[in-house]
Amino acid sequence: QNMSDAMAILHKLQTGLDVNVKFTGVRVFEYTPECIVFDLLDIPLYHGWLVDPQVADIVKAVGNCSYNQLVEKIISCKQSDNSELVSEGFVAEQFLNNTATQLTYHGLCELTSAVQEGELCVFFRNNHFSTMTKYKGQLYLLVTDQGFLTEEKVVWESLHNVDGDGNFCDSEFHLRPPSDPETVYRGQQDQIDQDYLMALSLQQEQQNQEINWEQIPEGISDLELAKKLQEEEDRRASQYYQEQEQAAAQFSSGCICSGAGFVSHVVFPTQQVQGAASPASTRQSASNERKRKEPREKEREKEKNSCVLL
Repeated sequence: QNMSDAMAILHKLQTGLDVNVKFTGVRVFEYTPECIVFDLLDIPLYHGWLVDPQVADIVKAVGNCSYNQLVEKIISCKQSDNSELVSEGFVAEQFLNNTATQLTYHGLCELTSAVQEGELCVFFRNNHFSTMTKYKGQLYLLVTDQGFLTEEKVVWESLHNVDGDGNFCDSEFHLRPPSDPETVYRGQQDQIDQDYLMALSLQQEQQNQEINWEQIPEGISDLELAKKLQEEEDRRASQYYQEQEQAAAQFSSGCICSGAGFVSHVVFPTQQVQGAASPASTRQSASNERKRKEPREKEREKEKNSCVLL
């Protein structure tokens, strides 16, 4: 059953998994079907959004609630006539506002002690999953932002405070500051924008084209399921190429603009311009065609690498 449930939600990896943290432990999550993937693959999943046990009023307000449950509790407490419940809801809301980075110093300390030396695991924060490891007692996150594409030496970022300004290191965990911080910052902002657009695109695609997993019969073999997945992937690929061809055709047909004697400067391959055959060429004999076959092939090779500017 676990394997079947995991196969049913694998496609959600493209858009994101539903993970609901609890504030009592770095490995405590509300159990959802999405967590099965981590369990089956034996991948440790951590977070650092913990309540400090020394702050009694916050501990009481948050309790054993998950994030979703805590939000619902805050709403209900605000609507209550009981002043104690209203106060408790206010404390819980302040906790969420003050820990908007989804990482507390108590959680960071618990993470440092819980993660094993050299362990590869997944760290959840701000609705993102990051690869995390521990080297010489220090936590590091794998750098994946687009702003670091040109930074070949930057591989890891240290996780030592809740503000997110860690130190960058190479694959050997030696300090390697970015060569151009401004470029990195712009790249990070572009990455955030692209992540958002990609999420919207994938969500729309998922709504329109996703396989109805509920209609897949129980007991289906791995081979049949693989065939279904491959057929769906082939269909999506075919649709994608058709859309690209249509877009290219629309672009080429709209490039030349008429009116007031104006023609835009467009570069076309010579082969397309000279694609029409003249009437005289159709009257050439078969022997002449054979003689000219080799020179024409050479001309075509030249034409492929040349273009005409209109």
